[in-house]
Amino acid sequence: MTTPLVLIAGGSSAAGIAVANELLGTGMRVLTVGSDAGRISAAAQLTAGAVPLVCDLADPAAVAELAASVHTDFGPVDGLIHLVGGWRGGADLAAQSDTDWDVLHASVLRTLRNTSKAFFADLATSPVGRLAIVSSSSVTAPTAGNANYAAIKAAAETWVQAVAQGFEAEAATGGTPIASAAVVLVVKALVDDSMRARSPERKFPGFTDVGLLGRTVAELFSTDASELNGARIILN
Repeated sequence: MTTPLVLIAGGSSAAGIAVANELLGTGMRVLTVGSDAGRISAAAQLTAGAVPLVCDLADPAAVAELAASVHTDFGPVDGLIHLVGGWRGGADLAAQSDTDWDVLHASVLRTLRNTSKAFFADLATSPVGRLAIVSSSSVTAPTAGNANYAAIKAAAETWVQAVAQGFEAEAATGGTPIASAAVVLVVKALVDDSMRARSPERKFPGFTDVGLLGRTVAELFSTDASELNGARIILN
């Protein structure tokens, strides 16, 4: 087997950098993708060798071009780690704006749908195929003030469950044990060192450090797919 190739969608954040470094530390090849060339290049420079790529992941045609380019230049993908997101909300239910809904739908759900469709065949046939997203504890405890966000995150989790069923169906058709897994990683919110430095008085209770996220993602590739596929894993 060749060295696994993992694509991080939305890799310019602190979480993207942490995940890339953990994967690279286990010997994997990493492609980190963002919509802004400057930001994704700067993020890649903070890793141990991730390759930066630029793509508007909300655009299905652009994602199709990305997939074709990745296949030509690097080969099939073994992992897709979806970190594209963002939060919008606040106030009451009536204040949940259509603008916020549209932004969240594009950044959280459409990017997941586009990328998972483009790379599904790669992941389903890989001996270590893994899809992981970061979701929110608000899915199971939504409030009126974050209704838009919680609903979009819930839809993303449902999409991942559909991918998990697709992996099962592919394995059954081939008559082989399942080797691919789709997983939801749940956090209240993420925290990194720069956030702590900006607000030293804060304790960030319940937040998940991006380092723990990175280690958890890396461990997915050494855990049996039958234990993981369709799992919803809560991180503290």
